[in-house]
Amino acid sequence: MAKLLAGKFGIVTGGGSGIGRAICNRLADHGAKLIVVDQSKKSAEEVCASLKSLDGAKHTAFKCDVGRSGEVKSLVDFALKQNSGTPPHIVVNSAGIIRDAEFLKMTEQQFDEVVNVNLKGTYLVTQAFAKLAVESKTPQSVINISSILGKTGAAERVNYAATKAGVIGFTKSVAAALAKNGVRVNALLPGYITTPMTDAIVDKVQLLAAACAQIPMGHMGEPMEIADAVVFLASDWSTYMTGAALEVTGGLGM
Repeated sequence: MAKLLAGKFGIVTGGGSGIGRAICNRLADHGAKLIVVDQSKKSAEEVCASLKSLDGAKHTAFKCDVGRSGEVKSLVDFALKQNSGTPPHIVVNSAGIIRDAEFLKMTEQQFDEVVNVNLKGTYLVTQAFAKLAVESKTPQSVINISSILGKTGAAERVNYAATKAGVIGFTKSVAAALAKNGVRVNALLPGYITTPMTDAIVDKVQLLAAACAQIPMGHMGEPMEIADAVVFLASDWSTYMTGAALEVTGGLGM
């Protein structure tokens, strides 16, 4: 297999499980050296231990709440030390949470918590690392994990869908702002993907059957199918792409 990311250094937030973990695996498979970022240091370390390494590249774990600017600053300082002062070539914003509730019963705290991680966290991480890339003239690809629900909406996930729509608008706006600075910014919109979150659903058989009935391809996606799209956006195969919102949904939402 061709190593599309040999010599590249990357950051993946939310890398300790689910889609983020799959992204780390695929990026490492293609030769990238990674910092796996997660709120759980243990999960991040477990992922690091499982990753392939090209030419002895050392993957590292870092605990960070991306919604807190102080912790993001610590991540930036750590990243620069790990790569001899050079900022990452790849930044993947995959950290995300859900706090589901009926809209009329949703609390302000439930809304704020989701906004803080899913949208504010994406802003803080992107701004911090893009600033370094522009200052050092380092080419950089930022990939923001949104959701097809950011396009379609979701009655049962108003807070989540709102943040994912925000991520799409944020992506396009930052892409326009940084297009002449060598920083590409794109979003991925996964559809229904099999992850630990779906595995934890109590009545999942009935709910997942209903979900699959909405998907033209008739089945849920796998995390690696999202990860493969991330590799494409991180690599030189997508050098003329910025501001895109790429849907990986099995046809859902088209």
